[in-house]
Order: sequence, then structure tokens, then C-alpha cells
Amino acid sequence: MGLFEKKEKEAVEEVLTAEDIKEIAPLYEKVILALKQVYDPEIPVNIYDLGLIYELNIRKSRQVYIKMTFTAPNCPMADEVMADVKSNVEDVPGVTGCEIDLVFEPAWDQSMLSDEARVILGYDIDFDDDDVEVVK
Repeated sequence: MGLFEKKEKEAVEEVLTAEDIKEIAPLYEKVILALKQVYDPEIPVNIYDLGLIYELNIRKSRQVYIKMTFTAPNCPMADEVMADVKSNVEDVPGVTGCEIDLVFEPAWDQSMLSDEARVILGYDIDFDDDDVEVVK
């Protein structure tokens, strides 16, 4: 079996049924809560609300896959933050493991902040526009 056929077979095996999704949904919420316990050491906002999590998938086997980034490619605390992500996620009851892919495309920018992060960081959220202004 070639690589393409193997990948295609894995993709078919990972199709989730409605029942699978119903069982995984509460686990998904718990994983998000675990991610919200991990903070960028230089910013007082958790990595989830900072918008550093680009993708979060949970497989039938309860293996969690995360695609994430950092605010800057040369983050000196990257290894520590990634270790915290892996540890926090794997500590969630029901999770069998955690795989993390670190990416820098697309590059992170402030538009990825959640509303909660904007409030914590002192941004004035203008709900009529997409503009965000810093309150001074």
C-alpha cells in the first residue's frame, strides 16, 4: 500500500459518526478549558484567547491534535509553553494523547485576539467597526 492509499485509509477511518461527535463534544470543551490554563509568560492572557490555537481536533481514539503558533517565531519560552499545552491537555480525563504542530503561517496578529483578551489588554472594542483602538 502506497503512502497516498495509507493516508486515504486513515482519513476514512477517522470519519466521525453523530454518536462519536456527541461523545467527544464534552471532551472538546474540557480540552479548551485546559488550554485556557496555559499563559504566554510575557502576556497576561491565556494562549486560547490570544488566538494561538489555529486548529483543535479530537480523533475517535481521543487523541488530540493541535495546530498552534506563537506571537513571534523567536519566542524564548516556546518549549515551555508547548510542554504546558501537552501536559494540560493530556491531563484531561478521557484524552489518550496530544500531538502538537507548531506553525508560523499564517503569521499571528492582533486580529486573532478574542474579545476577552482585548478587554484584558485594554483595547477598546468598537462593535460598529472592525477597528480596535487602544484605550489610553
